Amino acid sequence: MFIPMGFGQQSIVTSLGKIAYYTAEDKLWNTGNTNPETLVFLHALGGGSSAYEWSKVYPAFAADYRILAPDLIGWGRSDHPARNYRVEDYVQTIVEFIKQSCTEPITVIASGLTAAFTVRAAVQHPDLFKSLILVTAAGLNDFEQNYQDNFFAQLIKTPLLDRLFYSAGVATAFGIRSFLEQRQFGKSDRVYPEIVEAYLQSAQQPNAEYAALAFVRGDLSFDLAQFIPQLVTPTALIYGMPTEYTSPELGQRFAKLNPSAIRAFQSVDDTRLTPHLELPAVAIGLIRKFLPLLVVSE
Repeated sequence: MFIPMGFGQQSIVTSLGKIAYYTAEDKLWNTGNTNPETLVFLHALGGGSSAYEWSKVYPAFAADYRILAPDLIGWGRSDHPARNYRVEDYVQTIVEFIKQSCTEPITVIASGLTAAFTVRAAVQHPDLFKSLILVTAAGLNDFEQNYQDNFFAQLIKTPLLDRLFYSAGVATAFGIRSFLEQRQFGKSDRVYPEIVEAYLQSAQQPNAEYAALAFVRGDLSFDLAQFIPQLVTPTALIYGMPTEYTSPELGQRFAKLNPSAIRAFQSVDDTRLTPHLELPAVAIGLIRKFLPLLVVSE
């Protein structure tokens, strides 16, 4: 899988296995700051997801911050235990990763369903978090929606058919490109070969189907609206164009549930689920804008 120039791979061991993560190599990025703040970038879930999703964004912050960009358990170069994944698995391993890799409260920049997991982690352990920047955050069962009613979620519940769906429909170059062009990106011409290859390499890792199918079945879905009111960490929200389960309108509804914590909101036209991969320069600008706005006054 692709690692930006000047970054290397390291790992930590959690209760569910090894998590690989990417961080800047001092020889290139060392600016003399011996104690920089930490930014943790967490990728969304879906066929072939990995930290690559943020790889066009996090290098822009490496001169000023300590960067950590993990592959979540079941994705990328991290371990892929053969298990029935649940929401608690991801909330738990996100917390374990932060506790093992960070000594001060940190800013997490997360997307998709993982952004929703991060809210739950921040509600349970507010002392670990300085601020959150969440992109297209959704629990997929929000405000009485039920992701498990989705045709694909029902289809994947059939034994054997689920593995066939993954191997033939997801973990192929055609399947990856089709999803990126038709559902993940706002404009298909922004999907270039490196992106397809990076997602494909992640999707074809041994046992990669376990986490991916748990996502597609809806095993990892929940109502994020139930947790937003409990959030105390200063938060900014970013959304792309509407899709079936996420939209700027959804983000605005979340913001109204807790205006004291959710301090900023921005929609990004002509993008969908991953504005940061589709228009990384825009995402970099928004993150730079939001970071000082989310500082807690003494």
